[in-house]
Amino acid sequence: MIVAFSVSPMGGSDSVGESVAECVRIVRDSGLPHETNAMFTNVEGDWDEVMEVVRACIERASQDAPRVSVTMKIDHRPGRTGQLEEKVATVRRHLDDG
Repeated sequence: MIVAFSVSPMGGSDSVGESVAECVRIVRDSGLPHETNAMFTNVEGDWDEVMEVVRACIERASQDAPRVSVTMKIDHRPGRTGQLEEKVATVRRHLDDG
C-alpha cells in the first residue's frame, strides 16, 4: 500500500519546518520506500509498517504543538510492491507515446 500523508503541528511556533523535518527523519529511518515533496510524504509498505510510521510522526509533531492536523490518502493494493516508482513510470510511458 502507499500512503500519502501530511502532518502539520498547529498552535506552536510560527515555523513548522523543524518539526516536519523530524517527521521526515522518522520516515527515512523506517527503511520503507518513500518520497517527500512540497505537500506530502509518500510511504510504501504493509498496513502495520506504514501506520506505525504515521503514528510516530504524529507523536513527534505533538511534542512541538498542542494540536496536530493530519491528512492522508491511501492506495491499498494487497500483494503489490514497487508502486511508488511503477505508477510514475506508467504515466511517463503514456506521455512518451503521446
